Amino acid sequence: MNPLRANPWFETVEEARRRARRRLPSSVYGALVAGSERGRTLGDNAAAFAELGFAPRVAGQHGVRELATTILGVETPLPVVVSPTGVQAVDPGGEVAVARAAANRGVIMGLSSFASKPVEEVCAVHPNVFFQLYWSGEREVMLQRMERARRAGAKALVATLDWSFSQGRDWGSPVIPERIDVRTALRMAPQVLPRPGWLWRFARSGGIPDLVVPNLRRPGGEAPTFFGAYGEWMGTPPPTWDDVKWLREEWGGPFLLKGVCRVDDARRAVDAGVSAISVSNHGGNNLDTTPATIRLLPSIARAVGGEVEVLLDGGVRRGGDVAKALALGARAVLIGRAYLWGLAANGQAGVENVLDILRAGLDSAVLGLGRSSVHELRPDDLYVPPGFAVTLGGDRAPGR
Repeated sequence: MNPLRANPWFETVEEARRRARRRLPSSVYGALVAGSERGRTLGDNAAAFAELGFAPRVAGQHGVRELATTILGVETPLPVVVSPTGVQAVDPGGEVAVARAAANRGVIMGLSSFASKPVEEVCAVHPNVFFQLYWSGEREVMLQRMERARRAGAKALVATLDWSFSQGRDWGSPVIPERIDVRTALRMAPQVLPRPGWLWRFARSGGIPDLVVPNLRRPGGEAPTFFGAYGEWMGTPPPTWDDVKWLREEWGGPFLLKGVCRVDDARRAVDAGVSAISVSNHGGNNLDTTPATIRLLPSIARAVGGEVEVLLDGGVRRGGDVAKALALGARAVLIGRAYLWGLAANGQAGVENVLDILRAGLDSAVLGLGRSSVHELRPDDLYVPPGFAVTLGGDRAPGR
């Protein structure tokens, strides 16, 4: 009997990754791994967590631990946010399946503007959605996208600015077609046919998905293809800090700036009036050799943690990683590849499985460290090796 059919449950995120690799066509799996150039940042994001050690207590632990928190005013039982990632068509349910899983576990859902499902469908199944927006297109178009998300029920806006379109991977980039037509299907058949389970799941749901991004559809128009939207993004002049302030003012509600790696940028973000920042290097998909985000977190949290909420994005694979990030100053973490591997491995149930793994691991860490709440975690709960933390951007931003 196939062990995956006998027991779809998995006990670690790494096992979810292995199952995703076995289930998915190679190009689809390669798109999930992503990364840029050497993959140094991609690897360091996760590996850096293993350099941190715990300092457990032997007695006096608490029988009940509090894992709940609030993020941008939204209550959640777990300091984990489903990070907005584009085109989650590794499973027929896509972002809707992820949203159902997150809602079932009470976890906030981040929805990418490059998602394969409309914001209205996602907000219909989850009350706590944060909509993510790139600086792409004219201001009028961005206003339309924000208003659409607001009408759908999005609770916060996430502005992602940390991508400079780095291209080329030493291990090769996956082949991603612009559309799935007959010719493309024939060309990809050697990858797809050896994965009959993946193909059958889509066949039951109505067929292979088209690669369009409905949340970037202009009023009266059709949804652009992924690469059409990507071209608009690449062709838009990069934003200034005044543009960030404009976005925040036009949204008018909780506002998270994603992509901060430097102390001076964190302080500029505070000046621009953001509600929160995410220490992020775009999961290793931006400038390779950028340090792991967990190395950058302590200095940024010290600089602005008293003024805005500080989140961390990058490399989280275990509940212990969540505890380490919170001990070093994060209010919560965002996860990307971890839940996508769960989605690929077992659909909605696989995402719930990943969230349960993180909850159990975090609870175990809080117990072993002798804390009663995630809000009590401190740097002295960890062993931080000399030279681990990295500060970028100096001690003060120009003009402050």
